Amino acid sequence: MRESHSDLPQQFTGPYTHSRPLPPHRGILAVDAKDFTGRPAIEHEAVSRVVPELLQTALAKAELRDLWYDRKFPASTGDGYVFGFDPVRMPFVIHPLLLTLQEVLTDYNVLSHGVMPLRFRVSLHVGPLPDTGDEFGGNGTARNDTHRLLDSRPVKAVLAAHKENITHVAAILSDRCYEDAVASGYTGRHPDHFVEVAATVEGKPFSQRAWIYVPQPSSGPLHEEPADAAADPREPAQEVVHPPGHDEARSPRVRNSAPNGNINTGTVHGGQSVGNYRVAGDHIEGNKAGRVRGFQGDQVRGDKHQGRQ
Repeated sequence: MRESHSDLPQQFTGPYTHSRPLPPHRGILAVDAKDFTGRPAIEHEAVSRVVPELLQTALAKAELRDLWYDRKFPASTGDGYVFGFDPVRMPFVIHPLLLTLQEVLTDYNVLSHGVMPLRFRVSLHVGPLPDTGDEFGGNGTARNDTHRLLDSRPVKAVLAAHKENITHVAAILSDRCYEDAVASGYTGRHPDHFVEVAATVEGKPFSQRAWIYVPQPSSGPLHEEPADAAADPREPAQEVVHPPGHDEARSPRVRNSAPNGNINTGTVHGGQSVGNYRVAGDHIEGNKAGRVRGFQGDQVRGDKHQGRQ
């Protein structure tokens, strides 16, 4: 009897059946060009080609050439690019690479004379991913989450809220990436440069804590709430504060209210930034109490000297 040979692929080994080694941990960098689908079709191929070229240029200028030559599971996504790298280099990818990428895009956009200007969203994550060395390598939850972060509402909203001729890069870091590389002190950027957000993707069951970083912030068009809008009933009522010797009967009643913001009733020393607004439909906040130096284009609304007279 002749032995039969099947051309069918081997069956997968199901999860939770037995223990096996984890795939190696990889840093993952993904980039998307803003408004790619809104461009004329004739530009799509050119953008797809120039995105990895700009990344390679930025890596070289940041003295990280080895990350490009040693990149794992590199792939074009049409409007962007993704690759894996040794996660011990993550602090350098956060800084100086993101700032250098901002500078490279600035030069590129000036030289393009407005013909094909580019602005990038960047996401960074870290996790176990198999590296098979072929086109199927690098697939896993960490890779999927990297792309979800790249498509999330906060990073899109922040890039849209900054001036297009100044801010060319907006980055979002996974919480794992932030805790390992930034909060631990290994990155050459203070945590005050980063703002906590809830990363969600429209139409996707995805919600994760993440961190926004804008290397070159600028003020831009903000979707502000109306000045006469009713106070959010979820906000606690603000106490009426009077100076010593105040006569309630002879003075008008003044109530301090700052929904989603801060209230100062005394002298403020040092920089402070308060933005009571919603950006592109998403309320971007994050508890930075005690260490806010000002977030990427946030603005102080109103007269901060009011009440000192």
